[in-house]
Amino acid sequence: MATPTAIHPVVADVTARVTERSRASRTAYLGRLSRAASELSLRPARTDLGCSNLAHAVAACGGDDRAVLSAETGVSLGIVTAYNDMLSAHAPFEHYPQQVKATARELGAVARVAGGVPAMCDGITQGRAGMELSLFSRDVIAMSTAIALSHDVFDAALLLGVCDKIVPGLVAGALSFGHLPAALVPAGPMSSGRSNAEKAETRKAYAAGEVGRDELLASEVASYHSPGTCTFYGTANSNQVLMDVMGLHLPGAAFVSPDDPLRDALTDATTRRVIEIAASENRYGTGQIVDEKAVVNGIVALLATGGSTNHTMHLISMAAAAGIDLTWEDFDDLATVVPLVARIYPNGSADVNHFHAAGGTPFLVRTLLEAGLAHEDVLTLAGEGLHRYSQRPVLDTDGRLEFVDAGAESGDLDVLRPASDPFEPDGGLKVLRGTLGHAVIKTSAVAPEHRIVEAPARVFTDQVGFLQAFSRRELDRDVVVVIREQGPSANGMPELHALTPSLGVLQKRGYAVALVTDGRMSGASGSIPAAIHVTPESVHAGPIAKVRDGDVVRVDSLTGRLDVLVDEDEFAARLPEPRVTADGIGTGRELFAPMRSAVGRADEGAHVFGALGPEFDHTAAVPADQTALTEETR
Repeated sequence: MATPTAIHPVVADVTARVTERSRASRTAYLGRLSRAASELSLRPARTDLGCSNLAHAVAACGGDDRAVLSAETGVSLGIVTAYNDMLSAHAPFEHYPQQVKATARELGAVARVAGGVPAMCDGITQGRAGMELSLFSRDVIAMSTAIALSHDVFDAALLLGVCDKIVPGLVAGALSFGHLPAALVPAGPMSSGRSNAEKAETRKAYAAGEVGRDELLASEVASYHSPGTCTFYGTANSNQVLMDVMGLHLPGAAFVSPDDPLRDALTDATTRRVIEIAASENRYGTGQIVDEKAVVNGIVALLATGGSTNHTMHLISMAAAAGIDLTWEDFDDLATVVPLVARIYPNGSADVNHFHAAGGTPFLVRTLLEAGLAHEDVLTLAGEGLHRYSQRPVLDTDGRLEFVDAGAESGDLDVLRPASDPFEPDGGLKVLRGTLGHAVIKTSAVAPEHRIVEAPARVFTDQVGFLQAFSRRELDRDVVVVIREQGPSANGMPELHALTPSLGVLQKRGYAVALVTDGRMSGASGSIPAAIHVTPESVHAGPIAKVRDGDVVRVDSLTGRLDVLVDEDEFAARLPEPRVTADGIGTGRELFAPMRSAVGRADEGAHVFGALGPEFDHTAAVPADQTALTEETR
């Protein structure tokens, strides 16, 4: 079992800073939970319903379930599911509700599907109009989760979801009912198909015109080939690592495949555990699990594994739902001391199945605790103490679930290493500051010789314009590609993965290449240095709106600078370029116009729920040369 050591001083300092900054909002949040929990202390919430209300709530029940729910004992468990059968990651959830219901009945409880939430796939909508709904789907999921639980008849909840925006949305929604015990229930990854490295090479070959669509399609189908989560280390699998390390799964639950009998055993055990907590005199809710230390543990795990840059927004948003105020500077300071201990594509050649086989999240937790990089003294779904998550789940000879010590050795040092002997001294996620604003960059997959790029800019307002210029060979030179009007307020901040193969081709041709954008690139940004989430975004008159073709831009991930090398007075005198892209119409985008108007800044979570209260003030966290701009564009 992991032996915790004294917490690293930087981790301790960041945690203390987050705690102090969040004091008023966290206190208010916990007060709200306390009031809600006190109402449940004597009897289930459903017993406060009027007779007609309760009759509606139990009308669909059959057998003994109606009698259980009509009585003043027995746990009522709400299932919120992201099931649909067009997406590989969520298709396995089809049969989960029946399994959960059967397990609940064994304990004298009743489980019912409280509601469903949308689950869209960025892999399908990539480069399409539908991608402009992707980020906003997170907040729709949070609201849908709240609606599902709003009938106020549940004593606990199970949240069935896996992928990019689904897990952050489910967590934020559950935190609005944070007095209830709740758990995330994953489905697991698909088996390994064609290697991610081979897939990436075929994409580059297609972008360069060396292979045709048939060969590209065959490669993609061989990569994404069965039910389960995609196996590269993007946002979906970063979600799973976070849910393990933040204590919202049972230990080691993240990467057990859908067809493994252990998967069903973990789902049963999660159901039992949530019901056990709900029925206990010492019950506790999700809002108590997700505290400042748990959130810092999540950031540390993200950095240590080279996880998705999307979580520089999602973690901030989830934390905010629990009254916790995070900033990018918290990520940045932690990144200076958290080493990279995992190599998973795009940071390496392995996929998440290889990571799991090498020791997975139990080994990760163990090495982080031993290095003093994670807080041990946290409350989790499994109970007190993060050390529980250095154990892995197994089935004994009788098929019963047990948790055993994961061991002190990695199963594959090319995939997973101890913090004492890491791949890199830092996790490769940095915050950039400078005359172009505030941004993040992920360098864990970027070769050292590409981590500083200084070159003339070529400015675009969408991916199509870039791809057309690439096909005309206009970009065969050292270039910083600037793509603006891609921020949350402009068009919902779509991911720009369609750029990656072509940018990779330019780099392979020997050119110095970087990307600067107020859009997103997620966990699959790969070998190209990409300054993303640039804030303030262009449609709010951020400096990126003043960049012109030919301006020299410097992206320096070593010193953390993002600058346009234009005379200061000249640049200040420029007016922002007029907006080119039209407001989104079609493919449902017109329905999201209010969200584009209400959404917050990327460095504040890019959510639509508005300010968390007057006690929140990020001005102190913004670089001095950006303070005035921030206030003008807030």
